[in-house]
Amino acid sequence: MAKEVIAIVGGTGALGTGLARRWSAAGYEVIIGSRTLEKAQDAVKDLEAVLAERGQSDLKVQAMENLAAASAADIVAITVPFAHHSSTLEAIKSGLEGKILIDVTVPLMPPKVGTVQLPPEGSAGAAAQQLLGEGVKVVSAFQNVAAHHLQEGHGLDCDVLVSGNSKEAREKVVELVEAVGMRGFHAGPIANAAAAEALTSVIININRAHKCHAGIRITGLQDDQG
Repeated sequence: MAKEVIAIVGGTGALGTGLARRWSAAGYEVIIGSRTLEKAQDAVKDLEAVLAERGQSDLKVQAMENLAAASAADIVAITVPFAHHSSTLEAIKSGLEGKILIDVTVPLMPPKVGTVQLPPEGSAGAAAQQLLGEGVKVVSAFQNVAAHHLQEGHGLDCDVLVSGNSKEAREKVVELVEAVGMRGFHAGPIANAAAAEALTSVIININRAHKCHAGIRITGLQDDQG
């Protein structure tokens, strides 16, 4: 069975191209989307150059404008700054009906990115679900993963909290988390996305104090016990 086509809307930054590299290496066809086709094409060229250096030049990554990318994909991820979250969702809404939207957005509000500042809806994920309606299965994930690690070739010592109202949609996103080399955990309905989003500001403070790229790990599982 052929794997799904994944579009990464607003995917030209370090987080978007990091996910693109990981998913394409796992055998998925990936579309990098941007507000302009030229910017998406530049991101794909840069990514292809990196992949070629690592002997992965046969991977399938292409560029499209955001709406075209969302429309062409089976699953869509959005990796835009919070300031562009709602406007980007409005722009691609017609291409999302009946699909899973992986919302990676964190409501960081510069300059105080180390302070938790959740939106009135409770989280960016909840805001997306409210804006898009029940015809789109919004799943929140990847907020606590450093783009730095996604860009590197090594394994990822980080877990991912996966929140969404549809258990089936969460299952699919857990599968995509595992495809990029991490463990995904069902974290409940989209309202619970607030926890992972808020944790990002906490992790920013840890990173500043320890000069690192920290993530989270779930402990106490049976598999962890000797």
